[in-house]
Amino acid sequence: MSLLTVTDLSKTHHGARRVRALEDVSLSVDAGETLGLVGPSGCGKSTLARMILRLDRPDAGAIRFDGQDWLALRGRDLRRARGGLQMVFQDPAAAFHPRATVQGALAEALRLHSGMPRAAWATRIADLLTQVDLAPDLAPRPLSTLSGGQQQRVAIARAIATGPRLVVLDEALSALDTSIRGRILALLVRLQRDLGLAYLFIGHDLAVVRAISHRIAVMDAGRIVETGPATKVLAHPQADLTRRLIAAIPTLSPPGDLP
Repeated sequence: MSLLTVTDLSKTHHGARRVRALEDVSLSVDAGETLGLVGPSGCGKSTLARMILRLDRPDAGAIRFDGQDWLALRGRDLRRARGGLQMVFQDPAAAFHPRATVQGALAEALRLHSGMPRAAWATRIADLLTQVDLAPDLAPRPLSTLSGGQQQRVAIARAIATGPRLVVLDEALSALDTSIRGRILALLVRLQRDLGLAYLFIGHDLAVVRAISHRIAVMDAGRIVETGPATKVLAHPQADLTRRLIAAIPTLSPPGDLP
């Protein structure tokens, strides 16, 4: 059974004009795997992420997470379940309170979702920082004094603080320099192996998505137009968009083993 199953999800935004953001979107993520979701800006990737995170509701369709009807959960049951599904956003600076410290940001996650006694928070925070290759003595520092790469590592630490089974990463590397991006990718792969995490890795750069994904789903204009094992999608693309994305990366290496 898949850890996350999205079935026929649809969403229309009503504003100055009606925009069909999602149309009959279906996908799944198994325990311990990474599904890369790739597509151009505005194709509906972030809208789908918001539905999965319960930050917005679809007009139609179903979501099951960890054996539960995810859209039916309310109140205390939803708050308890949220610890199992966390998110890392594109802009780490915007993801935190502007005056938050490192320990404050991590303590908030522990307070909301972990059920851990307050007396154990300091030790847990030090462990989390070590897991993401940051020095524990950064804990008292304001987040605003850290580099972008350090801030994103804190965001990852916050995401894993609650012991999730699935982490959604929405363009989580696109704001980082290329050299930092590679190190964060390596960190994500290591955390996945150590903690048994599943990832829904959302991006527009097919080379980056390929570097971490076991399977790839290609999205265009609110629909999934192609999905399959990463090596197969790259070697034998079926959708025109997939072929264009591959052609746009002149240095894309032939598919090989995952890191």
